[in-house]
Amino acid sequence: MPGRVGTLGFLGGFGSWPVLRGVLPIRRDRVPAEVLAGLTLAAVGVPEVLGYAKIAGMPLVTGLYTMLLPMVAFAVLGSSRHLVVAADSATAAILAAAVTGLAAVGSAQYARLAGLAALLTGVMLLAARLARLGFLANFLSRTVLVGFLTGVGLQVAAGQLPDMLGVTAAGRPTVPRLVNTLRALPHAHAADVAVAAGVVLIVLAARRFARRIPGPLIAVVAAIVVSRAADLAGHGVAVVGTVPRGLPGLGLPAFSGHAITALAGAAASMFVVILAQSAATARAYAAKYDEEDSEDTDLTGLAAANVAAAFSGTFPVNGSPTKAQIVDGAGGRSQLSSLAAAVVVLVVLVLLTGPLAYLPAAALAAVVFLIAAELVDIAGLRRILATRRHEFAVALLATAAVVGLGVEQGIVLAIVASVVDHLRHSYNPLNSILVKSPEGHWRATPVVAGARTEPGLAVYRFGTSLYYANAARLAADIIAVAGHDSVTGEAPLRWLVIDWTAIGDVDYTAAGVLAKVVERLHEGHVRLVFTSVLGPVRHELRRYGISPDAWYDTPGEALEAFNARPAH
Repeated sequence: MPGRVGTLGFLGGFGSWPVLRGVLPIRRDRVPAEVLAGLTLAAVGVPEVLGYAKIAGMPLVTGLYTMLLPMVAFAVLGSSRHLVVAADSATAAILAAAVTGLAAVGSAQYARLAGLAALLTGVMLLAARLARLGFLANFLSRTVLVGFLTGVGLQVAAGQLPDMLGVTAAGRPTVPRLVNTLRALPHAHAADVAVAAGVVLIVLAARRFARRIPGPLIAVVAAIVVSRAADLAGHGVAVVGTVPRGLPGLGLPAFSGHAITALAGAAASMFVVILAQSAATARAYAAKYDEEDSEDTDLTGLAAANVAAAFSGTFPVNGSPTKAQIVDGAGGRSQLSSLAAAVVVLVVLVLLTGPLAYLPAAALAAVVFLIAAELVDIAGLRRILATRRHEFAVALLATAAVVGLGVEQGIVLAIVASVVDHLRHSYNPLNSILVKSPEGHWRATPVVAGARTEPGLAVYRFGTSLYYANAARLAADIIAVAGHDSVTGEAPLRWLVIDWTAIGDVDYTAAGVLAKVVERLHEGHVRLVFTSVLGPVRHELRRYGISPDAWYDTPGEALEAFNARPAH
């Protein structure tokens, strides 16, 4: 029947609405697969978000809250059909670094400050949406993101070791805390170590058979059963304690000028991470399934998700690559899977939080440790090292900054490193002199003193847009090409053709440098020709008062005009 293979009745007609773009149209034959993917997401996601709540310093139940209103908000208002929005390790770590010094971990004031951080992050995401700044996601390079997330993974993993060993280790920075943990090894509690080791073995065994098997859920359930049956709390094993049952209460986050000032930097860091990580994940799946995806619409969904988190007693949320992979691997192809997962979490909150009181802290720490270990992208770092050694240094710098200085400082340094790396490329572009091959095709050759395309003419191509930092490079290249014929024995330069194919913009400083180059060439009786100039760039040049002796559409046309000139 048409209804079975098509969309669900009236719902199919609203696929063009600005809401539910990630859900509609719903195909009836796809509903079972979407629901199954949602169940799989909940099975794997519940223990994960409990771990993320621990990383964030929040009450465990707030991790479950991230899979309710925030997840639903993105499903309704986002455009990506595959991005799963909930608690995330990177944003949780940034939050903990910012709020730990402002309130007692796990306290009501701490939770309200976390809500304020989520609200500030949501406002920044909404402002970016209104200003159409989705393109900013491109400014945190994949290289830096690999280094940053590796640093986060190392920091979070090191922070779980004391609970896994049943010891106390003072120190907030990663390295001192790790040193203190190693010193406390002789005092490790055997029962805690056994619980942690058991969880690790169960999760790794499940992964070995199939990633779809919810290893963390199996491990957590097993730890709860053993803890209750053997009364591990009575044998000195710390347990998480009572987890509130029921729906999250709606309320206002903490509002004060001091709190806003204190958390603004962390919110900005989370904004950048959310923007980069969510956009990269959404793009990857949109490309995989040849779907349209709007970064700006996703910003609306991410902003709404974080605002929902702020007013529902939880902490900032982010698009999760791992959860998106879980859903995709389970056969989910729309946000209907996220909505199904939210329903499962709702049931857990209403009926099943009681047993969580028996969950050993060592078991939860082991789950978090394994989550953090997956962030340590050794394979990615090796690929970068094998192909781009200087970018590997940037990634390593980002990792070291997070581990040595902290997550918030690390993301700032990561952004700076991305910008510096970009500037380094644009400052030192691959410029060339174009010459004709024997077959008549253009090929690029190095820019050297006295280089010629053919006697009397040089076609010079600048490799990127002209701005204040690289304009001197253009001037130096042209002077070298134009001024060394007497030394090299080349024919004197009569025409200099600048090919503008790669130049998309000319700033004020570069225009001044270019004007001086034009003046010097005219003093040397060299005819200056521009080719392949984009319309907006030609308009810029005219506004700056820069005009060559001739304009041609291509270097080939300029070469023909040069060869057709009257003999002198």
